[in-house]
Amino acid sequence: MIRLEFIYTLGGLLFSTVAVLEFLDRANPKRFRKTIFWGIYGITFLFGSVLPSFVTGCLVILMVLVTGWKDLGTSKVKTTAEPERRQSALRLRNKLFIPALCIPSVTFLGTLVLPKIIIAGAPLATAKDATLVSLGLSVIVALIVALWLFRQRFVTSLHEGRRLLTAVGTVAVLPQLLAALGALFAAAGVGQVVSEGVTRFIPADATFLVIVAFTVGMALFTIIMGNAFAAFPVMVAGIGLPLIVHKLGGDPAIMGAIGMLSGYCGTLMTPMAANFNIVPAALLELPDKNGVVKVQIPTGLILLAVNTLLMYLLVFRF
Repeated sequence: MIRLEFIYTLGGLLFSTVAVLEFLDRANPKRFRKTIFWGIYGITFLFGSVLPSFVTGCLVILMVLVTGWKDLGTSKVKTTAEPERRQSALRLRNKLFIPALCIPSVTFLGTLVLPKIIIAGAPLATAKDATLVSLGLSVIVALIVALWLFRQRFVTSLHEGRRLLTAVGTVAVLPQLLAALGALFAAAGVGQVVSEGVTRFIPADATFLVIVAFTVGMALFTIIMGNAFAAFPVMVAGIGLPLIVHKLGGDPAIMGAIGMLSGYCGTLMTPMAANFNIVPAALLELPDKNGVVKVQIPTGLILLAVNTLLMYLLVFRF
C-alpha cells in the first residue's frame, strides 16, 4: 500500500537536497543560513511522524530565527540561456504544457482508481489519502515526462528545483503553517467566539444577514490566514452548522460547498495565500510581488457577491 508518508519522504528528500546544494555553493554569502533553513524543513518532512511535537515546534521556531525576519534571497543557479529556452519553446510549442497537464490528469485518475486496486487484501491507497498520494505520484510522472520531453538529465531538475524554491523563498512554508494555525483556532474555540459575536449583533431569523456573515466571514478569515481550508473549520463551527444548518434548516452539503467557494474568493485577495499569489509573481519575476493580488481583487469581490446570492437561493431549497 502506498502511504502518505512516502510522499512526505519525497518532499523531505527534495528539501534536504536543496540544503546540500546550498551548502556546496561557496559563492553564496547566506549559504549557512539557507542550509539550516532548508535542512530543518527537510527534517520535518522526513521525520515529522516520529519526532515529538515539542521538538518539531522548536525546529519551526529555529527556522524563523535563521531567516532573521527577512527573506533569504534567491540563489544563483546555473541554468539554460535565454536563446536556448526560446529555441526549445519553438521546437516543442504546445507540447510544453504536457508535463503540467500530467499533474491534474494523474491526480484525478489516481483518486478514482488507487482505492479500487486491491493487493494482498489491502487497497493500493486508502480513500482518505488517495488524492494526496495521487498528487505525489503525478509529480513523479510529470518529472519523468519533462526530462524525456526536454532531453535533460535528472540532476538538472534538482538544480531547477533549488532555483524555484529559493526564488519563492521562505513563503514556501506558509501554506503548511497557516493550515496548522486553522487547526489551532478550531481547537481553541474561536468558532464559538464567532458564533456568539454573530448572534449578538444579527437576529437568528435574519436569514440573509446570517448568510452574509458566513460567506464574508469565510473570505475574511481566508484573507487573514491565507488558506480557505484553515478558515473552514472555524466558520463552520461558528456559523455554518449552529446557525445555517441547525437553526435555519439549511442543507449542509450546499453550505459546505458554497462556503469553500466563498473562502476561495478571499484567496484571490490576499498575499498570505503565498502558493497562489506570491509564487507566480516570483516565478514570472514580476516587478510588483503583489501584482497578482491587485489584479484579482475585483474578480474576488464579484465572485463573493455571487456566492452569497447562490447560498441564499439554494441552501434552504433542497
